[in-house]
Amino acid sequence: MLNHELRQDDGVLVLHPEGRLEAADFTALASSVDAYLEQHGTLRGVLIRAKSFPGWKDFGALLAHLKFVKEHHRRIEKVAVVADGAFANIMPNLANHFVHAQVQHFDLAREDAAWEWLRQIGDAQRRPAA
Repeated sequence: MLNHELRQDDGVLVLHPEGRLEAADFTALASSVDAYLEQHGTLRGVLIRAKSFPGWKDFGALLAHLKFVKEHHRRIEKVAVVADGAFANIMPNLANHFVHAQVQHFDLAREDAAWEWLRQIGDAQRRPAA
């Protein structure tokens, strides 16, 4: 299950995965995000908060996740991954090959620093569209 909250005032989407991700999670997420993007054009950021990555329920969930990223990544300025563990440490380097947004990792104990980074204006060095 993927809990999400779209903080309209901040322009930040907060994601909190709990258990394996399902295709329906990304359908619900896309509905919320698309409505916001229609009015605002871009999201300032996404904050993903997880103790560990829970994985996907099945292959359909993985495909739904990839489709969501493909359809939205160019309209997101920053992604803050707030998590502990080895995978969280390397995730920004992997993500930078696939997404337009800046991606940065923060340990769980530094969530405040992640919020501060997401709220900073003017430092998002956007990559040119491919």
